[in-house]
Amino acid sequence: MTLRFIHASDLHIGRKFANIPQPEDGNIRGRLMEARHGAIARLTEVAQSRDAGHVLLAGDTFDTATPSPAVIRQALAAMGEAGGVTWWLLPGNHDNLRDAEPLWEAIRRDAPANVVALTEADPQPLGDVATLLPAPVAFRAGASDPTEPLVRMESEAGRMRVGLAHGGVTDFTGSGEAIAPDRDRSARLDYLALGDWHGRLPVSDRVHYCGSPEQDRFKHGRRGVCLAVTLEGPGAPPQVEEVETGAFLWTERPLALHPRQDAAQALATILPETGRRDVLLRVRANGWAGLSDQADLRHAADRVAPDFAHFELLTDELGTQYDAGDLDEIDRAGALRLAAESLQEAAQSETLSHQDRQVAGDALARLYAYVREDAQ
Repeated sequence: MTLRFIHASDLHIGRKFANIPQPEDGNIRGRLMEARHGAIARLTEVAQSRDAGHVLLAGDTFDTATPSPAVIRQALAAMGEAGGVTWWLLPGNHDNLRDAEPLWEAIRRDAPANVVALTEADPQPLGDVATLLPAPVAFRAGASDPTEPLVRMESEAGRMRVGLAHGGVTDFTGSGEAIAPDRDRSARLDYLALGDWHGRLPVSDRVHYCGSPEQDRFKHGRRGVCLAVTLEGPGAPPQVEEVETGAFLWTERPLALHPRQDAAQALATILPETGRRDVLLRVRANGWAGLSDQADLRHAADRVAPDFAHFELLTDELGTQYDAGDLDEIDRAGALRLAAESLQEAAQSETLSHQDRQVAGDALARLYAYVREDAQ
């Protein structure tokens, strides 16, 4: 009485990644969009290699309620090519039933035979041994626990019960929208497959967030995964295997600096040595560095940035150690000297806000770097 399936969620197919700067000589947004579509093929490979007959998508398959016809049709076609695999699509908050009604109509109309739109909170047979209990999201912002209906859903005696839902276990808003963390017990579930949280998170032995199979933020620091789940019978503990599926790695790394340090070398030591083309890297510098060290750091960052899919150097947490001769290197008199003195005074002011001091210090560091670059 074995059931094997793939638990995935939050593909967000069609996301445009407008928050990622598009370099003039690259197409990182296009690559990221294609990777989200490509997750369908990677999930297919995992399912077929694990002899799993089902892929359960726990919401937000599409990024918006109104994806283009091409995005919808191409995604459905890719799922249709997955021989021996049935895809179960649950409406999430991004593609909820109310806002995305035309989307779900199109899916029901155009979907191949192995793609099922779970637009009703009705039990569905999951093979010959289990029942799938879906909790589709009706509105983008709900007013209750979306898994409450699972408690009242019936299933044939002797069959395993698998819940599929989208939402947060912890309610940070105080609105009562949180999924009960013990819903597996109250709804007599052998497994509860959750979506919405983009990182991998086990809630309990039977309740799991799989995370997105293709990451879209720096928050989680690892490539996306799906879960290959095996159930051996009613009441048996599920066997859950994490399988990496992400094409891109989004990662943030700290860079601690101190005055007189070789900042460029310090940066080099934290950079990945291989696979940079598929890495989106955010370096967050902190500590203290002189203007000369900061100029070296920015130059080193500019030099390595083209190696990566995306590269950011954040210096808002980096303090500046001023040397007596720093302003002389910018200019000994004239307009540049006056500008440098004004920026240094603002950067060291006790009356300005931290943000304003940081802006002034960053501007002075950039002025120093520009002048030194011109001199060279």
